Amino acid sequence: MVRGYDAELIAFRRDLHRHPELGRQEFRTTGLLCDRLVAAGLAPRVLPGGTGLIVDLVPPGTPDGTPLLAFRADIDALPIDDAKSEVPYRSTVPGRAHACGHDVHTSVVLGTALVLADALREGRLRQPVRLIFQPAEEVMPGGALDVIAAGGMDGVGRIFAVHCDPKVLVGRVGLRTGAITSACDALVLSLDGPGGHTARPHLTTDLVTAIGRLAADLPGALARRMDPRWGVSLVWGRITAGSAPNVIPQHAELEGTVRCLELAGWREAPDVLHELLSKMAEIHRAKWSLDYRRGVPPVVNEAESISQLETAMKRQFGSRGGEVVEETEQSLGGEDFSWYLEHAPGALARLGVRAPHETAVRDLHQGRFDVDERAIGIGVELFVSLALEHART
Repeated sequence: MVRGYDAELIAFRRDLHRHPELGRQEFRTTGLLCDRLVAAGLAPRVLPGGTGLIVDLVPPGTPDGTPLLAFRADIDALPIDDAKSEVPYRSTVPGRAHACGHDVHTSVVLGTALVLADALREGRLRQPVRLIFQPAEEVMPGGALDVIAAGGMDGVGRIFAVHCDPKVLVGRVGLRTGAITSACDALVLSLDGPGGHTARPHLTTDLVTAIGRLAADLPGALARRMDPRWGVSLVWGRITAGSAPNVIPQHAELEGTVRCLELAGWREAPDVLHELLSKMAEIHRAKWSLDYRRGVPPVVNEAESISQLETAMKRQFGSRGGEVVEETEQSLGGEDFSWYLEHAPGALARLGVRAPHETAVRDLHQGRFDVDERAIGIGVELFVSLALEHART
């Protein structure tokens, strides 16, 4: 790992893993980061909400208006149980776990800060750098919007991030030009009616039947109205209706997500859903309302930024033999890093975290997710290479 910080960064990651915090509740995490950055001689700025922070490293004599090179980490955890009973860094908080690798992302950007702080003192950092520790990536609306509202993208010329990928071997990164993630929105569909006795469904609105039919039929109807190349997918995660076997309820709900591979589909989906619901709910005589919550557009990686990542990765690790860069596919997962790319070009790379001996993939958002911690050093060296070599290219 870089400059002897390997043991500290692994310990830091394990501490975060033991003490996961949900979005916009990351006060302890923010405090640990702030203290360490101050100890490194830096001046972090905590975001107005009290979680997340930004820190700049600006070489003396940098002309005003020089674009900043930014690196972003997300610091929040997920509301699931940690099922890894065999490791000493298992979560100590019931129902909370770093099951998406944000503890790794945070450790990578912290390590980048520590190494670049040394480079700044030694006169080797020749361009200004901004490090963003973002809260609340796992919620909607995501914390990227908090960072942007606080001026976190002001003056940024290019931005990079990594995301753990359990399918990619440690020591490698997965790269893709163009869309690498998908748009993701959340929605809650509510149906209402007068309710009544199950003996007389013809005299009321049978909301259980209505919500069941909409749950089954609406995803297919939406798909048939959208260009199939857009990859639009509506999937439900929650259905609620009724509380007694002989009572037709007065209210029912469906909650789920809409995911799209292309921006065009993301833009059209809400209007098409409203049109379909106005016709489909009428069949069942149900009153309906749709709470459609915009989440994130796709992350669209810029070609030049991908080229810089590939060059930096091969420069740092290519001499060790073997492949260090591989093509990766677009996923249907959402990532609010996409909002940063509305303000500056950049790219998200997939950081390999699978240990060579692992035969089964410990997938994201599962209680047994874990990483080969050597990935932290790979990420740090990649970002440091970008920061120290970028000004020369």
